[in-house]
Parts: sequence; structure tokens; C-alpha cells
Amino acid sequence: MFINTIEFPPLRTDKETEFLEWFKWSTCIYQKFEGFISRRLLKITKGNGGFLALVEHESEKTFMAMHTSKERQEAFNKLKPLLDGSLNARFFEVVIDTA
Repeated sequence: MFINTIEFPPLRTDKETEFLEWFKWSTCIYQKFEGFISRRLLKITKGNGGFLALVEHESEKTFMAMHTSKERQEAFNKLKPLLDGSLNARFFEVVIDTA
């Protein structure tokens, strides 16, 4: 299994509702891709209260097929005006899964 985390920068003023709607909409787009397992949005409970996404895919190959798609680029273009800064993405391979 392949995991991607995305730490979102602060949202622009009064954009949280629009951001949450974008996340739901974009998840509907991404879940159509082969290898998609799940996508969760987490709200940081301490500090600035920002958001982090947790994305699970069957493999790095299936994730990259989604990540390099025109659908993902279109979704990202809709996201950019909501953010005040750049995304911080990290990539992981599951080594032990106790689920």
C-alpha cells in the first residue's frame, strides 16, 4: 500500500467552507481512479488548526497515474485560489499493516 500525506497551508480568509466543498468534490473525482483506496481530511487540533489529507492507494504506480492526470490538474487549479501558500506532500510505503 502507498500513502500520501498533504499538509495544506493556511486557507485564505473566509475560504474554509469552500475548501471543504472542494475536498468532497475532488475526492469524488479521485476515487474513480484504479488503485484508489481512501482519502481523509484531518484537522490539526493544536496550533494553527490547519488541514492534512491522508491518501491511500494500492501502489505508487496507481497513485502516480492519478497524480499526473488532467483531472488532478483541474482539481488543483480550483484549489490554488483557496490557499495562502504551498502544499507540503510526503510519500510513504506501508511496511507493517495491523488493520
